[in-house]
Amino acid sequence: MPPPREQQLLVKAARLYYEEGRSQHEVAAALEVSRSSVSRMLTAARERGIVQIRINDPTGRELELEGELTARFALRDCRVGQTHGGERPLSRVGDLGARWLMENLHSGQRVGVSWGHSVQAVVQHVPEEPALDVEVLPLVGGLSSVDSSITGEELVRDLAGRLGGRFQRLHSPALLTSKAGRDVLLAEPSIRDTLDAARRVHVGLVGIGSFGVGSSAALVKALELSGDELAQFQESQPVGDVCARFFDTAGKPVPGPVDDRVLGISLDGLASIPTVAGVAAGLDKVPGVLGALHTGVLDVLICDRSLARALLDAR
Repeated sequence: MPPPREQQLLVKAARLYYEEGRSQHEVAAALEVSRSSVSRMLTAARERGIVQIRINDPTGRELELEGELTARFALRDCRVGQTHGGERPLSRVGDLGARWLMENLHSGQRVGVSWGHSVQAVVQHVPEEPALDVEVLPLVGGLSSVDSSITGEELVRDLAGRLGGRFQRLHSPALLTSKAGRDVLLAEPSIRDTLDAARRVHVGLVGIGSFGVGSSAALVKALELSGDELAQFQESQPVGDVCARFFDTAGKPVPGPVDDRVLGISLDGLASIPTVAGVAAGLDKVPGVLGALHTGVLDVLICDRSLARALLDAR
């Protein structure tokens, strides 16, 4: 333990510098010591616990988890939201997603949007801009069989309105009851042109589903698969979906009756977009997000703390 006089001198230096906001030069003059001595005293005060520095991030981010996820999954960027008490993780993730989008979206760019509650949370947190010269495009058709408030068409219109930009519509459902019906719509010039434009966006914002959970489960149910078709699909062991495109735990696309009835961008098409940000919240999304991270589609992940930790703990 340092002598009491030395301890008192460290406390006095710390109070002058941290509490009164004096410069090191002013502290040196007050204590009649050199400036270099003040620097050493402040360092000693921190090392001995006299001074404890606490940093509060107003955006509520878990920087350490972000770094670990970025390194583990070779991401370009990652945002992990803190949650406190009864706070809903989806709201925190939506806020972080909106902040990320506004930091990375610039005038003259095009942004593609999928669908789902996670993407809806992001859109709802986007502040209204006076007029950002952007164009918003759907990455999948409308999903009338699922909650209309989270369909691609609704979210595209809402996001464009908040940004003061333009948007395109994809006048078709995302899910058809047959491959033939899907192919007929894909032959329509207006639909084909919109999907071609969606493949050329600068930024993609997509939700990540887990097989058998929430909207992902509703998606499969809406296809009205036969018993044999459902068995074939399940044999491929899907774990999640992005833009209604399912993949297995290794991130490989699941072909077959489900994929054949989706009208929207493919996983290969998503991978060609310069920056794709995936958004997810909750522990039930772990299998889907792990699979999505292995597809090679995602450049950015935005999630909550519990999901982040579970992803890092997964083998």
